[in-house]
Amino acid sequence: MRSSIFAVPIFAVLTACTGGSNSPPVVPKTMPAGDFTGNLVGTYIKHVVIIVQENRSFDNIFAGFPNANSLMYGYMHNGTKVNLQPIPFEVRDMGHYYVTGLMDYDGGKMDKFDLNPAGAGTVGAFAYSYLEHSETQPYWTMAKSYVLADHMFPTMFGPSYTGHLTLISSTADLSATNSEVDLPTQFPWGCDAPAGTITTTVGPNKIPTEHGPFPCFTQFNTLAATLDAKGVSWKYYAPVVGSSSGGNQWSAFDSIRSVRYGTDWKAKVISPPQQVLTDAANGNLAGVSWVIPDANWSDHPYSGTPYGPSWVAAVVNAIGQSKAWSSTAIVVVWDDWGGFYDNLAPPQLDFRGLGIRVPCLIISPYVQAHVDHTPYEFGSIVKFVEQVYGLPALGTQAAGYTDTRATSLANSFNFSMAPRAFSKIPAPYPPSFFIQQKPSRRAPDSE
Repeated sequence: MRSSIFAVPIFAVLTACTGGSNSPPVVPKTMPAGDFTGNLVGTYIKHVVIIVQENRSFDNIFAGFPNANSLMYGYMHNGTKVNLQPIPFEVRDMGHYYVTGLMDYDGGKMDKFDLNPAGAGTVGAFAYSYLEHSETQPYWTMAKSYVLADHMFPTMFGPSYTGHLTLISSTADLSATNSEVDLPTQFPWGCDAPAGTITTTVGPNKIPTEHGPFPCFTQFNTLAATLDAKGVSWKYYAPVVGSSSGGNQWSAFDSIRSVRYGTDWKAKVISPPQQVLTDAANGNLAGVSWVIPDANWSDHPYSGTPYGPSWVAAVVNAIGQSKAWSSTAIVVVWDDWGGFYDNLAPPQLDFRGLGIRVPCLIISPYVQAHVDHTPYEFGSIVKFVEQVYGLPALGTQAAGYTDTRATSLANSFNFSMAPRAFSKIPAPYPPSFFIQQKPSRRAPDSE
């Protein structure tokens, strides 16, 4: 049952921008949230693929999308109204830590993005921009063909590290009043970090401090444990970084001691990430897959390439053209907002967040094309996996686990419909381009 603190009335005052006759319809739900008697989800879905991209707000990717809650303007800290400006995939970054997210949120006013740190100064109006639609066309094609969830929020304010942790665990809490936040003090971020590495934590006072433990955690549960216990296969496709031969430099599971030093590590943390393309084609898709890009295929501002949308299209096309398509759900989500403007104030459900809204695409033969205004969070993705495989919740809400309170992504599905045939997503760069690429050996993000 949907939690009362995350119910529709919170958003009742919000209005979505509407488009013309070609706008994707808002499709009525066929099943109530959280009500999946007889494991209906798992009857139809046998594979869940979670494709993670980097550092974009919803408005930065989908500004002006028909029927979505999106604005083409915003307000700066001094009240100045600015129109969002189109930009190409650029080589420019800005700070987007926990305190930055709180500042941008500004008590719900969403008006201080121009004050985000950049170099020795602030980023200014650049934060009020969106990627040129010609460069993100594969994403728009997916959004118009399947589901665009326009109320997806990260578990907490802050950058990639905790975003990736919460996509495997639904929490980053060390205790009920103390959570991991931001990133460790040294790289790589996990059990392979140099001796002396500490982490940043935050509590109800919302002031981050560098007094956290070494980033090799036993403090919280993850889907690895519950999937293993149920005998469900999983893989985490991670990029090769630095001198690493595998994903220890950019894998959320490198921070989970039981995985890093257990049998799962060599068998289920897979590098390079383009292996997912051949696994899908060869019928080797796991029950659950997380897919993390090489830095050169990331949407991160410093990637310096326009390859990100084509990379995601390549993964979707590989699965769509495989035998697994008829029983697969693909979720495309961005790990944090990257400092870019977004107009929709995130609900504040606990001392961590929710964080600033990010895009989310849901692709499956059992969804109709529509914009889904259901309030989702990263725990909604974890909960969906749990419902597909009949897994227990990772923990209690009191202990910080958000999969217990979140509305499942199953709310976007319609299992009464005949499964849809797949149509290839056009993209400038084909799967063969990525299969032939050598690792950049750069981390997809430094925050």
